[in-house]
Formats: sequence, C-alpha cells, structure tokens
Amino acid sequence: MSDIVLTIAGSDSGGGAGIQADLKTFSALGVYGASVITAVTAQNTKSVTAVHAIPVDVIARQIDAVLSDLDVKAIKIGMLANRAVIDVVADSLADFNGHIVLDPVMIAKSGDALLADDAVAHLLERLVPRASLLTPNLPEAAHLLRVPQADDEGQMQTQGNALLASGANAVLMKGGHGNADICTDILFHVKHSPLRLTAPRRDTVNTHGTGCTLSSAVAAGLGRGLDMADAVTQAHTYLQGAIKAADNLNIGSGHGPVHHFHELWANG
Repeated sequence: MSDIVLTIAGSDSGGGAGIQADLKTFSALGVYGASVITAVTAQNTKSVTAVHAIPVDVIARQIDAVLSDLDVKAIKIGMLANRAVIDVVADSLADFNGHIVLDPVMIAKSGDALLADDAVAHLLERLVPRASLLTPNLPEAAHLLRVPQADDEGQMQTQGNALLASGANAVLMKGGHGNADICTDILFHVKHSPLRLTAPRRDTVNTHGTGCTLSSAVAAGLGRGLDMADAVTQAHTYLQGAIKAADNLNIGSGHGPVHHFHELWANG
C-alpha cells in the first residue's frame, strides 16, 4: 500500500511553489500526495498579482474528505493566509495523530506578503504547538519572534531554541537567506542535540519554491516512516540536487523553480 502524505497550502499558478511544488516533491520521493487548497494565487516567476483565500467551510470540507477516507501518514502545512484559515485548519486537525510539518509561509520569493501580519501570533498559538517540525527560513523565524534576522549560527541557535520553547517538537532553521558561501541549516529537537546540515551556496536565481519543497520532502520521509533526523537529512540532500539542476529548466524570466524531478528526467 502506498504511503499517503497530505499538503495543506496555497496554489501557485506558475507551478514552482505551493501545492504544485508539494505534489511534485511527493511524487519524486515515492509517496502518494493528496491536497487541500487554502488559497489561489495568481503568480509567476516575477510576482504575485492576486491572492484569493478559499472559504473556510470549503477548506474544512476538503480536509474532512481526505482524512475520512485516506490513511494519511503525515501532513505538510504551508500558506494559510489569515487567522480564519489558521483556525479552521487547527480545528480540522484536532484528532489527527500523525506527523505535521509546518512551513510558516509569510513572504513569496518575489517579496509579496502571503500571511496577514495580524495572523502571525495566531499561528504561534494555534498550530506551532501541534507541529512535529517547524521549518522557518531566517526572515520567517525573525518575524515569528519579532526580533532582528539572525546573521550567524549563534543567533540561529538562540532563535531555534526560542521557537522550540513556543511548543514545536522540532525546528529546522534554514540558512539559505544568509550571506556565507556555505549555507547552514540547523535542526533543533526537544530530545536530541542540534544537527547541522551544510551545502555550498549556488550561483542561481532559480530558487522559487525551495521552502515548500524542503518541508514537503521532510513530510514525505516522515510519511515513509523515517525518524526526524533521517527525514530532514534526506530532504536536504534532495533539495540540493533540485537547486543544482534548476538552471536546466529555464522557466520564466524571474526567480524560476527548482528541478523537482532532477533524478528522474533524462536531462535532469
């Protein structure tokens, strides 16, 4: 029987992030993907031109339809848009006992806001304590904590531990927004020592959807039964390969997507 992983997130009409990136990642990593769409965005590699939040009753019906029939092993949560969406997702998952990977999507690669500012504290209150793993990049971690962005590993550790204290079981601080030649991600866990994952910074503008892809890859690993450290390590390796091959796609004229099928396509 196939392992099933659910993504609850927004739709990206350009196909590089959101639901589309999540489902591509699930497929590439060998799990069956189901989806709940929380918002429809009009976007491409250059900008987000419109955001339409799905009515909360429809979101609830989507979640119920999936969970009442499919044996979902793990859930990835991405774009939630506003307080009402956060509430309906939290309420709808009250009885779910599997892994939840929460990617606190706040700002698109283009700089456009994807989460209302008044919803940030609500996310911390309602969903972060339910998360098996929280996956903020450096700007998102700073925004969640209302502090300046970390610019070294010491500050990443301070902020990662602060987010652990907010209730998450584990926090993956993603260092891609740093300035060093080596990108460092750090996994903080309530029961284990921090795990550092490093990769060389690649000279490419095609990094649209990296956060969605990484969180979905972790959810895929957890859905297949990997422990947290192994799931994060596998996801990190997969994403680095997708970034390395991103320029092969030649999609759009702005921040293009990573190559989700770099291991499967003949020209990957």
